[in-house]
Amino acid sequence: MPVGTQGTIKGLTTDQLEDIGCQIILGNTYHLELRPGSQLIDDLGGLHKFMNWKRALLTDSGGFQMVSLLHLADITEEGVTFQSPVDGKPMLLTPEESIHIQNNIGADIIMALDDVVKTTITGPRIEEAMYRTLRWIDRCIAAHKKPDVQNLFGIVQGGLDPVLRDICVKGLVERNLPGYAIGGLAGGEDKDSFWRVVAQCTAGLPENKPRYVMGVGYPLDIVVCSALGADMYDCVYPTRTARFGTALVPEGVLKLKQNAMATDERPIDPTCSCMVCKKYTRAYLHCLVTKDAMGSQLLSYHNLSFMMRLSRDLHMSILEGRFPEFVRGFLRVQFPKGDVPQWVRNAMEVAGIDISECCASTKCLTPSIDEQPPLPIPVEANGGVPN
Repeated sequence: MPVGTQGTIKGLTTDQLEDIGCQIILGNTYHLELRPGSQLIDDLGGLHKFMNWKRALLTDSGGFQMVSLLHLADITEEGVTFQSPVDGKPMLLTPEESIHIQNNIGADIIMALDDVVKTTITGPRIEEAMYRTLRWIDRCIAAHKKPDVQNLFGIVQGGLDPVLRDICVKGLVERNLPGYAIGGLAGGEDKDSFWRVVAQCTAGLPENKPRYVMGVGYPLDIVVCSALGADMYDCVYPTRTARFGTALVPEGVLKLKQNAMATDERPIDPTCSCMVCKKYTRAYLHCLVTKDAMGSQLLSYHNLSFMMRLSRDLHMSILEGRFPEFVRGFLRVQFPKGDVPQWVRNAMEVAGIDISECCASTKCLTPSIDEQPPLPIPVEANGGVPN
């Protein structure tokens, strides 16, 4: 899901998003309430009409701002009080208020307010946040006025502690929600811890409901998490990296600000059929990204098109029963020298996908998963179809 925090993907129109095959975008409850206000959005027919987007919308609860705006936030059992970065006024966001705002905004999927802490934090704050998240989900359910048209997802918290994650997973599953998210990741934790938490949570969540890993947007992470059973993702990475002059390509990234791009007449990616790759050269884009805002707009278009194609190809490989081959093909292009990271090899072993042919023989002499720290719970890869 591309991230349109305030009801827009920076630099792109909704028509362009439809052109590249985008099916759902994310908006942010906290920021939309600040400007233009959820009541105004409701009065004008909801966010779909307001932003002229006929496809699906998901709104985050505002919980992430407990981390990103921690210096402006005070968290209690009642909720979180923010000091507005716009006018300095206090704003109390309770579970009830978060749901009320999201009911007004009218997204198809709405997120429960959770108590979010960085995964790099240790100690009693992690446990406090997990249990508070479970208490708040009941308040969110009770406050939800439109369950027939808006799907409320709960969010698994618990940091890197497998016991706390397990408690939270079981508690949310007992509430029988339409879908579930894995939160509190992609915040600086090491990759080996990251994939293990994803594997543990997906193994405990229902296979017949969406499993959404929040804040994940690197192509490699998406492929690995999909192998572990996740279905949905969101991240600002494709558009943010575009604003820094970087394009996504099957091999990794292409930095268009580099001097070598100044005379390169090739498209960003010869295998890409997007409008940017059909019409513009690397040399032209190099000129733009160093001087003109149009450069970031064109790169955002390409990067989101790349991510949509990756998602479609991944999805189809699962439907057609060839997902392991898709993974191996992806890794061969990303790591032509066979230097697949150890954390990826560990995750694929648990997912039951043999990637030995993608690894250089010298690289594969590193310890196997059997010699690594044990998984917190048994995990079975299921290759669920992304929703």
